[in-house]
Amino acid sequence: MLKPNTRKEGSSCLILTQNLFKRYSILPPPSFFVPNLETAINALLKTELAAFLGYEKHDSDGWNTGNSRNGYYKRTLATRYGELHLEVPRDRNGDFHSPTLPRYLQHTNALETTVIQLYQHGVTTRQIADLIEQMYGRYYSPATISHISSAVTEQVQAFHSRQVAARYAVIFCDATYLNLRRDSVAKEALHVLLGITPEGNKEVLDYAIYPSESATNYAEMLQGLKTRGLKDVLLFVSDGLVGLPDAVKQEFPQARHQSCWVHLARAVARLVRQKDRKEVLAVLKEVYHQDDAEAARQALEAFLERFCGKYPRLKKVFQLHDSLFTFYEFPQSIRPTIYTSNLIENNNKGLKHHAKLKEQFPNEESLERFVCTFYSEYNRKQGEKAHRGFREATAELLDMFPKP
Repeated sequence: MLKPNTRKEGSSCLILTQNLFKRYSILPPPSFFVPNLETAINALLKTELAAFLGYEKHDSDGWNTGNSRNGYYKRTLATRYGELHLEVPRDRNGDFHSPTLPRYLQHTNALETTVIQLYQHGVTTRQIADLIEQMYGRYYSPATISHISSAVTEQVQAFHSRQVAARYAVIFCDATYLNLRRDSVAKEALHVLLGITPEGNKEVLDYAIYPSESATNYAEMLQGLKTRGLKDVLLFVSDGLVGLPDAVKQEFPQARHQSCWVHLARAVARLVRQKDRKEVLAVLKEVYHQDDAEAARQALEAFLERFCGKYPRLKKVFQLHDSLFTFYEFPQSIRPTIYTSNLIENNNKGLKHHAKLKEQFPNEESLERFVCTFYSEYNRKQGEKAHRGFREATAELLDMFPKP
């Protein structure tokens, strides 16, 4: 990693940028966006020239002003993420000098930080304009800043259209609610699909924003994944959303479904008095920690016989789920991962924690930028790792897929 630039020129910009990173808890830039840094920085340089001249390209306000655009020159900038090949715009009088890219500077952290801040802040164009004003001491109109923001929109579209693997051993389905402003502010359901390959590589496959969670929404997302290369799934895991098992079966008829036992335990806890809760949940935990499915079924029968006399509504909790013991059909090394949807829930909690810094998203585009950046970084970190237990089970999992 390159050391931060120590030149006096631009150093205050770097310090302010780093402080903004700390203030807003911005994550490191995801590799998903790194190839597009050149595009975004070139857009920022054009925006600076527009602000310097006082008019946009082809704008009649620029007629007879005595100065105009005069092409660009190429420049290479070394960053911690690799070399950037930039096109620095010029004005005809030769007076324009970029505050973002000081002359003779061959490497900088401030410039990278600026662009990633635009990606991850998830704000309106006017707020971005205010941020640029603080950092560089001049005001850019929301119209010019929108040229930079448009580069992020392209990356969101790329996330939703990228190719995925043909086979996933498990896909977890879950939704989390975030505050979004349309005409008014309301919580909307961010649906997320997280997959694990037979080799154990984790990846957020897709996400989508809907007013409320439903099985139909997940089915629509799965249809989209099929057009992007997904062919076979062994198991879907969810929190017991009504209709979801049937919805996934419709898209992947040979796939199995597992209801989350942690959610079942929460449902049981709500029906039991506080003084009995510890005992009831301890006995319930023994049910899904049995060695095989038959022993688990017998343990569940014993559980219901023991507690349903006092709490008759407990029986209904389990009657609503017919995929309680599917996880026993899979290798023992991965069962601790697939009997619950905790994996995706914990991931979504991380996203929600960072989203709290904003309180609400001013529009859907802002929310899309924030979520896309968060999950791109998650995929970058997890893509090279094998989730626990899967490496030992890879051969067995591959054998479970339908034969060609």
